[in-house]
Amino acid sequence: MTRVVLPQATRRARIGVALMFLTNGAIFANLLPRYPQIKAELGLSNAALGAAIAAFPLGALLAGLAAGRLIHRFRSSRVGVVGTVFMAAMILLVSLAPNWWVLAACLFVGGSVDAIVDVAQNAHGLRVQRLYGRSILNSFHAIWSIGAVLGALMGSAAAGLGLPLVVHLGGSGVLFSAVVLGTYRLLLPGPEAAAVDHSVPVGAAGRTVPRRAIWVLLALGALACCGTVVEDAGASWSALYLTGGLGAAAALAGFGLVALQGMQFVGRILGDRLVDRFGKRAVARMGGVITALGMGLALAFPTTVGTLIGFGAAGLGVATLVPAAMQTADELPGLPPGFGLTVVTWLMRVGFLASPPVVGLIADATSLRVGLLLVPLAGIAVVVLSGLLAGRVRATGINEPAIIDVGAPR
Repeated sequence: MTRVVLPQATRRARIGVALMFLTNGAIFANLLPRYPQIKAELGLSNAALGAAIAAFPLGALLAGLAAGRLIHRFRSSRVGVVGTVFMAAMILLVSLAPNWWVLAACLFVGGSVDAIVDVAQNAHGLRVQRLYGRSILNSFHAIWSIGAVLGALMGSAAAGLGLPLVVHLGGSGVLFSAVVLGTYRLLLPGPEAAAVDHSVPVGAAGRTVPRRAIWVLLALGALACCGTVVEDAGASWSALYLTGGLGAAAALAGFGLVALQGMQFVGRILGDRLVDRFGKRAVARMGGVITALGMGLALAFPTTVGTLIGFGAAGLGVATLVPAAMQTADELPGLPPGFGLTVVTWLMRVGFLASPPVVGLIADATSLRVGLLLVPLAGIAVVVLSGLLAGRVRATGINEPAIIDVGAPR
């Protein structure tokens, strides 16, 4: 077999994209272990904090469609790098927020920028993947998980040392801004080969979307939302639950997120091989069982160690869920190219938007422990909805059919 030798510029670009994903995960994760301090300093209820946190995905939902045009005009490399620096600045402003309104506004703008950066770094990652001629995109998302773990550890250490918010978030922002600025020279030069404007998702080719396809997309969106509910629980509420509900030390505040993202990283590293061997359906179904049992037992018998194990199990369980839902939607017959992926991505952001205030309202009415029951319930929903995904690949290379044809073949 002939070994393909890739140009040095292509290998450098892969490193550059990996560093973009790392910084994107680390910048926001630095903030998460400081939520208990922000909540206390501003005198917020659980519901008020949840509503402020929801401003982040709301901004992402409203601004995400602008990414295609920005990338088309300025290139994915520039949009990704400049957007990352701007996001770091917005996270720094969170530390200076004097009230709920300013906090929510900073998170709203930060979420808007994050959505654009997310599209840009994935677009550039796909450019590099095409040059490699094989799948490498999952490795970038695994690097994002490493960045999230790194940021959560930094935030936990800062909370344990009692560092002022402005010092902590200012320092982390400067550090990761410097890293991402340094990656620009590693990235691919020139314009995008085929920039896609996602602001016109439907009917561009004058095609009618089958009604059944809409229902399947809604179900796939619900499946993806199950993953976002679990991720948001670790990001938004694990620190408060550990320190407030279980009395853990402030230095352990970020370890719920570390456990979730760390095991999610493991799941993403192993996910491609598991899916190839057992199929997306079986992997998702087993992941739902792991999520429901792991977090369910952790909430039924609350201890600090058991809760960390529960969040880790939940992260492992949903590791491959969102990519599986996205790929299935993108390959759904009878839809214009890119439409299914766009719809599921939007619905996934709705999950990020709705989850924080829902958990916050339940927590205020009962307790945060009850609010976090949303995580094992999401695992049960995954088991139910996983039948939408493809089964195991047979020796013939043909997937076991998972969805009835919903329209004319593309």
